[in-house]
Amino acid sequence: MDYDEVSKEKSKLGRFILASNDINIDPNTILSYYKGQQAVERGFRFLKDKSFRVAEVYLKKEERIEALAMIMVLTLMIYSIAEWLIRKRMRETGETIPNQLKKPTQKPTFKWIAFLFMGVAEVTIWINGEMHLKIANLNDNLVKIIRLLGQDCEKYYGLER
Repeated sequence: MDYDEVSKEKSKLGRFILASNDINIDPNTILSYYKGQQAVERGFRFLKDKSFRVAEVYLKKEERIEALAMIMVLTLMIYSIAEWLIRKRMRETGETIPNQLKKPTQKPTFKWIAFLFMGVAEVTIWINGEMHLKIANLNDNLVKIIRLLGQDCEKYYGLER
């Protein structure tokens, strides 16, 4: 390797500055924070998705704008935690579900999981004057996801063991 040539090429590369008001952070940590920013941006991308219809919301009052922003941040938090938990449990158990291309994955997006649950509905059935609540349109993959989310979720969907 020609170190002089490498140094010459490095000098042609662009530079950028990363700054922080925390003087105790070392440069490598600042760089890792900067590179990790992409994950946060990817998380907020789902809020811009047309299926959430945020563009149709028009608010004037500052309090309402702040409230919507808070709801969006909380939604992103729940979205991120649910996606992380499902992926973690899939890794631990070796479980997979089909992705959009029908290939098995252990890294489904929560958007995909929410899409899979779109047809699920709670149905009220009256038999001899007695009301029964049932969950309709669950399939094996949805039951697998519910079980991965834990007993509280199983209970909600009536899948207690």
